[in-house]
Amino acid sequence: MSDYTSLVAAGLADQGDEVHVWCAPCRNPDSGPEAPGVVVHRALGSLSSADLRRVGEQLDRFPAPRRILVQWVPHAYGYRSMNVGFCRWLRNRAARSGDRVEIMAHECFLGFGRTWKQTLAAAVQRWMTILLLRAVERVWISIPEWEDLLRPYALGREIDFEWLPIPSNIPVIHNPAATENVRRRYAPNGELLIGHFGTHGWPITSVLEPILSRLGDDAAAPSILLMGVGSEEFRAELAGRNPVLGRRVHATGALSAEDLSTHLAACQLLIQPFPDGVSSRRGSLMAGLAHGRPIVTTYGPLSASFWKEAGVLALAPVGDVAAFVELVRELSRDAAERDRMGRAAKRLYDERFDLSHTVQAIRGAAILEYSECAS
Repeated sequence: MSDYTSLVAAGLADQGDEVHVWCAPCRNPDSGPEAPGVVVHRALGSLSSADLRRVGEQLDRFPAPRRILVQWVPHAYGYRSMNVGFCRWLRNRAARSGDRVEIMAHECFLGFGRTWKQTLAAAVQRWMTILLLRAVERVWISIPEWEDLLRPYALGREIDFEWLPIPSNIPVIHNPAATENVRRRYAPNGELLIGHFGTHGWPITSVLEPILSRLGDDAAAPSILLMGVGSEEFRAELAGRNPVLGRRVHATGALSAEDLSTHLAACQLLIQPFPDGVSSRRGSLMAGLAHGRPIVTTYGPLSASFWKEAGVLALAPVGDVAAFVELVRELSRDAAERDRMGRAAKRLYDERFDLSHTVQAIRGAAILEYSECAS
């Protein structure tokens, strides 16, 4: 979410907008310079009531009304993902100061679980949602399905919901020589190089591992490259359980954005299974589309019908390992279809998901609101 915020802030500033970002203190001293035109206030602290009072005082130094865009996932605001105080503070600001508050909902809330702790957190997060939706004028949603979950908690209040897909945060680097070097390193005998990009948390690896195991049984198995944070640890676990598979699977660990781009470009096919189905909130998927890679993924409860209609991805039902692996095998044999899918993926990304569309939507909403107020 921090990468997303940085990209959007820089994009707005590049269009001439005055952009201020409030965040917690930076833990990484090598995080790099701020984007031109973006002022970062590292004043949120632990998001305590005292911290929020201080941030409120800082906001009040700017001419009213202010437009506040909150990047929302419940667990981003501390207090074990139950920071009711933050939501109440935001609601009170909107009521007293006249600030226009919008949220970008990356996620909604936890589902009710089998443990009392998860049930408690799920209930509290729904109360937080009610408070938030009493403060906001507009809700941007990372996938269309979030509207169905969130709108009931508006309790009848009229709020604009608008789909704003997550763009890729990995810039596309065109370096054919570096790309070819990566491919030769991991597929030295000319075998197909299949990649997977992500953070390799358990929800993803739980659906990825059975697919890799089935692919590893093939006599002419491809070379498989895991990219991103946690990939080395996951590969080590795979190798411990299946040494033969371990010899066919490689891992990069964390990579710089430039290196990740050349590694993505080197892969001739990406496999990106998701336990809840493909959706536009998945940055790893967007990175593959932006790089024009053919992608096999899953269709599930959080997948909009758009993904079937677009005809760009190879889709298998969530949980159907055999169908997923069969799609991979078919595409492994069909270079022409991989090429078609890759071109279509890049075209779709440019037309629907590029950062420029995000910036245009946010700025366009502000211009529309200003016009309505002026009239």
